[in-house]
Amino acid sequence: MQHQFTFILVDLKLLQRKHNMQRPIRVVHLTHGLEIGGLEKLLVEFARHTDRSKFELKFVSFSGRGALADDIEAAGWPVITLNQPEGLRPGVVLRIAALLRTWQADILHTHDPKTLIYGAPAARLARVHAVHTCHGNALAPFPRATRAFRMAFWFADAMVCVSGDMTRQMVETGIDPRKIHTILNGIDTSFFSFARPNPGTNAVTVARLSPEKDIGTLIRAVAIIRETCPSFQLEIAGDGVCMAELQTMVRELGLEDQVRFLGQVCDVRAVLERSSLFILPSLREGVSLTLLEAMACGLPVVATRVGGTPEVVVDGETGLLVLSGSHEELARAVLSLLQDPDGSRRMGEAARRRIEQYFDISRMIAKYEDIYISTLAFF
Repeated sequence: MQHQFTFILVDLKLLQRKHNMQRPIRVVHLTHGLEIGGLEKLLVEFARHTDRSKFELKFVSFSGRGALADDIEAAGWPVITLNQPEGLRPGVVLRIAALLRTWQADILHTHDPKTLIYGAPAARLARVHAVHTCHGNALAPFPRATRAFRMAFWFADAMVCVSGDMTRQMVETGIDPRKIHTILNGIDTSFFSFARPNPGTNAVTVARLSPEKDIGTLIRAVAIIRETCPSFQLEIAGDGVCMAELQTMVRELGLEDQVRFLGQVCDVRAVLERSSLFILPSLREGVSLTLLEAMACGLPVVATRVGGTPEVVVDGETGLLVLSGSHEELARAVLSLLQDPDGSRRMGEAARRRIEQYFDISRMIAKYEDIYISTLAFF
């Protein structure tokens, strides 16, 4: 099912007069935390690229500061931490509402299910408009969590989904399609300058080492690739709960010479630029920022056909799509690229063009700003 959404252009000065505002629109971004991840990296891009003549931002972390708080503050916006422990904390709703009233906020933008569940009712209490973005796995696989999410969204004015696949899921969940907008993620294409893939047999994946990223299937694929291409090397950038298990798997398969764990990497661009191809073996995915970054660097991609990934990767043109969970199919796709350097180069060039055309950060931010303005004007 495809949904088309029309953005209504609103004169900002008329909107400000309607709301008696002689100032920029105040937007508060609320997130669970600011550790390094795709969602959190997008918040840094909001901080860097939002139109400062029209909007004033604050960033609130439900937990602690995290590694990316400094980047947001370096862009000139404050970061406030609530330092809330895990578990049900109904009083947080009142605390957030009080902050919104004190700051005279206009929009609360929530960025994960937990912050929606607390933030949307708080916004209603504070008479502030609420916008929510579904970045990836919007719902836990439990009926109670789905009901809580749907009830919380009743208090919100708009929902943004980062892929058409996510939009479809939300409509099937029972979210009012009139409130849903689809905005694909974007990156700063000027930062990830195009570089032809390095000739060679070195690949990289960049991901949080959690079960849904399915790095274990990739490691099993390496064992097959090694039989045909003994010089193949894989770098795994990222950290997470599966690190120890994955390291044990590498030792048991005798792949210590083929697989290298980099841990958490600050300079992802440098890792991408020394690679020949990018691999994303996820079981579930929204629109991966590292996938966009790899394509912006001109890397051909092998990725699983899940979530929003097929909306990014054009199979056979900018990379290859495979079934999730199949290490045999993943290995065959990687080998086909390694054995066809000219075809891989053409895919990398096409990948860069696609990112420039459809996934630039300025275009993404402008669409969010249109939603803020239209929400204030029509709700």
